[in-house]
Amino acid sequence: MKAMILAAGLGTRLRPLTDDRPKALVEVAGRTLLQIALTRLSTFGIRDVIINVHHFTDKIVDYLHVHKNFGMHIEISREDVLLDTGGGLKKAGWFFLDESTTAEEPFLLHNVDILSTIDLRSMVDAHIEKKALATLAVQRRDSSRLLIFDDNQRLCGRRAGRDREPEMVRPSANLQPRAFCGVHVISPPLLRMMQEDRVFSIIDLYLRLAANGENIRGFSADEYYWRDLGKLEQVRQAAADFGQKLFS
Repeated sequence: MKAMILAAGLGTRLRPLTDDRPKALVEVAGRTLLQIALTRLSTFGIRDVIINVHHFTDKIVDYLHVHKNFGMHIEISREDVLLDTGGGLKKAGWFFLDESTTAEEPFLLHNVDILSTIDLRSMVDAHIEKKALATLAVQRRDSSRLLIFDDNQRLCGRRAGRDREPEMVRPSANLQPRAFCGVHVISPPLLRMMQEDRVFSIIDLYLRLAANGENIRGFSADEYYWRDLGKLEQVRQAAADFGQKLFS
């Protein structure tokens, strides 16, 4: 199984930590976010990874070289212009469609700036069982941006702001708002359905596909630890969480 780590962001909310390094090399309890993400993937048997980069690209390349890619096969997808999540995946799509890859084997897409104990194997199993095109880890928690699902965990819409009306793409009698966790399982056919060009959000893509009847699903991650690391105070809290031995 293969994976992509989304690491091209500027990390502006993490300044001054990102004044001289990319967000992926910010440290939590002595380990970089990139190392933590790669270790998590390796724990679940993933050895082939592509990482998209933009900010301080050479520092990431040098860091991986020094650490001998942490014993993994790692490719780099360089973005001269930030392509957002959808555009970044589309540019790196070749990695998941080469001749050595089984066409139906799903892959993982993982944000570099999150920490979680989400059981990736259970998530992949659920994705395969439901024959999903994409499966998104989601939780019941407060957020200004929410995805909306039906009783069968099929994507129906989103709410992009606390005071904004939901944007619905599929009708449902019983709507369930959930916050996205930045972890996806994706089947390769989705890559061939990307009509969008250059810079675009993968959430916009999911909504378009859901509106066309494609099977975009949620995976409940309520039982797992999860933390976003987009702000300085969140990095400090994550360091304390490491002290509680939540992570190996």
